[in-house]
Amino acid sequence: PSSCCKEDRRRQGSGGLGSRRNPPGAAGEGPGDADDEGPVRRQGKVTVKYDRKELRKRLNLEEWILEQLTRLYDCQEEEIPELEIDVDELLDMESDDTRAARVKELLVDCYKPTEAFISGLLDKIRGMQKLSTPQKK
Repeated sequence: PSSCCKEDRRRQGSGGLGSRRNPPGAAGEGPGDADDEGPVRRQGKVTVKYDRKELRKRLNLEEWILEQLTRLYDCQEEEIPELEIDVDELLDMESDDTRAARVKELLVDCYKPTEAFISGLLDKIRGMQKLSTPQKK
């Protein structure tokens, strides 16, 4: 039973992005067995499932963006000016020209050339899916 609890905690620690493998009513939720039909079960129903491959792509993209911004602003990650490059917003836009204009607008205070970063970003997001809507299987 203790390894089952550890497995449940590990799954819960993943931010709810994985799927639950235990069937409803499975043991291992702790001493509150009488409450197993309550909040714990509902929590499993509202867990949003995303395509893990898309999540991995997005994480790699975010790491690449941070690396590029530290180079562009010539500073440590913590010192990058507050700006938000919203990949989902970019994916919603109709053309690469509007995407490029939006990113250029966000990087307005960057004194280094941003063209290579912008074209690299547009190449990387091409074919990506939005994460704000869960994938249906």
